[in-house]
Amino acid sequence: MTSQPPADGAGQPVSGARAEAVARERERLRALRQRRDAESADAGVDGFTVRRWRKVGVFGAQAVLQAHALLQQLASLARNATHDALADALRDEPDDRLLPAVRTVLEEADPATVATALTAVHAGGFLWLSEVGEQRLTALTAGDDTLIVPGSEDPSGAFALLSAFATDGTAAFPPRMLPRVLAWIPLSVLDDLIDAGVVGPEHQPWQYRAEEAEHAYLKARLVPDQISADQATALEWTAWQRRTAFLAGGESLPPAGDVYDLLERVADGDASVVKELERELPRDLVLRLRRLLDGADVGSWDRDIWEDRGLWRLIFSLWEPKAAVNPSRSPLHALMALRQAYDLLCLNDLARASSQIDKLVSFETAYPAYRAEALNFHAYTMLLREELNAAAVVLKGISGAHELAESNLRMIEQRRAVPRNDRPAASNPYLDLGLPHGAPSWETRYRDLRREHVHDVDMSARLNSAMKRIRDAEREEDCSGFFVLPLDLRVFELPNEVPVTLVPPLAPLTRRTTPHSPESLGLMRQRAVADLLPHLLNAPRRPDRNTRMHTQ
Repeated sequence: MTSQPPADGAGQPVSGARAEAVARERERLRALRQRRDAESADAGVDGFTVRRWRKVGVFGAQAVLQAHALLQQLASLARNATHDALADALRDEPDDRLLPAVRTVLEEADPATVATALTAVHAGGFLWLSEVGEQRLTALTAGDDTLIVPGSEDPSGAFALLSAFATDGTAAFPPRMLPRVLAWIPLSVLDDLIDAGVVGPEHQPWQYRAEEAEHAYLKARLVPDQISADQATALEWTAWQRRTAFLAGGESLPPAGDVYDLLERVADGDASVVKELERELPRDLVLRLRRLLDGADVGSWDRDIWEDRGLWRLIFSLWEPKAAVNPSRSPLHALMALRQAYDLLCLNDLARASSQIDKLVSFETAYPAYRAEALNFHAYTMLLREELNAAAVVLKGISGAHELAESNLRMIEQRRAVPRNDRPAASNPYLDLGLPHGAPSWETRYRDLRREHVHDVDMSARLNSAMKRIRDAEREEDCSGFFVLPLDLRVFELPNEVPVTLVPPLAPLTRRTTPHSPESLGLMRQRAVADLLPHLLNAPRRPDRNTRMHTQ
């Protein structure tokens, strides 16, 4: 009997080559069904159950088990009718309620849960996502972050952020997307955006963060001047604490070898650290410091310099007036004129002292304390010239406000009652030794000066006279014969303040996170996966031919 050639699916004879191909495909599909049947048996899932799950886009026994695992996790989050749909599916009775129920649960879940669920959907090969969603999830799973996604489909900004990092173009991240990302991105990623100049103080990223520690950290990085003491303490921000303590004055800070140590020495008038300080200051403050130094050559400074009283000690250590100082130029000049007059009196340089005192006396609008000292100086120079009547007139103008001025007036009046040739030396012996009246260290000073002027007969005689007069007064416990000046040493003291205009601005807090950490990139990718939730369908996608062939 002659055999008939094999027929194709339409009952038509098939050629030899085609018949062989059809036979091979039928054998492949038969082997695939046997393998899947074996997997179903091993997994405890029968073919009937597998066919039920195919209707909801889940193919194969292993996929059914994966679906079970996912739905068990979601069932604990589901409520009411949604829970019923998941419960029926877990009894292997899935129907068209399943995908809407899954979507409802995930819409109320946190991004991490959503990302985990969608990743499980992708891993199981479920046809629950749109083709676009499936493509994007495949790329994210493979680590391809160069996705270009429309802004309307990037609700959290995760895709745009991943793309920026993947192309090393963090600085090109669109600022309009910042409100979407600032609340959720890892702190290290936010630091990356700050370093790239994408995020600045104007964006106020701290307002988006829930944790107080991150709130303080971001303000310290962007607006350090707005940090509170408690926040600086919590951050253990030593630079902020040292700067604040320095500006507040008070007790000295422990040495730390930083700019504040140098500024403290400058505030004390130590000019030897000026060059070192310049190396620590920003350019604008270096120029300011140099203006101060230049002014010392001529005794003239702009108002913004002398208004900072913390600079006065440095100015006084640098400035050596060559002539009488005009006290009307500024409070700084007024104090220098007063101190200059006193120093010249102590040096017995009466000519230069008188010139300076004349300028002080003519400055009638000086501070009352300054004017009283100037008039007392004036009376003293008159005393030295034996112009006692004029000295008394001057002292009467201030005696009502100063007890020592009254004492000086009495001394002048007593001296007037003594014949001129019988009067003792007029000068104050303490001043003859270059000391304030009543200085307890006069003996040490006397011995030092005697050694210094051992060959100067006139100076030695004057020193010996001063020593004898002081000893006689101490022995008799009566110094009423000495004209006292100054009236109040505190008037001559330099301000003990901080040079605030040389304190550099507080530098932002140095970054404390690791840039581009894998954990941070993983969290961004997780958020991008969660943003694919809108691509979760309400009904499974129709399988293509390849899917049908591999899931028979």
